[in-house]
Amino acid sequence: MSTLPHCPKCNSEFTYTDGVMFVCPECAHEWPQQDAEVSDDSRVVRDSNGNVLTDGDSVTVIKDLKVKGSSLVVKVGTKVKNIRLVEGDHDIDCKIDGIGAMQLKSEFVKKA
Repeated sequence: MSTLPHCPKCNSEFTYTDGVMFVCPECAHEWPQQDAEVSDDSRVVRDSNGNVLTDGDSVTVIKDLKVKGSSLVVKVGTKVKNIRLVEGDHDIDCKIDGIGAMQLKSEFVKKA
């Protein structure tokens, strides 16, 4: 019986160690062993400066972001209030005045 954690991406039970990393052979996801004790429920999302983000925080956009499928642009310095953290590649769900509902990556925002 294996004591290795399941893959956090695909939940595969066939993980193995490679040096200081865990590796999933099914989806090729790799993650450090020190992250193993952190469960999926306590997922930590950090902004571009390394500050921990939580639901309800306000953030500021640090880079002009083009809105896919539109000619709109989210400008640098746009303040976004009351964010909600979600799973996935874009880990912030929010509403931006003048644009509407959006999903942002935490690497393009800083905590306000």
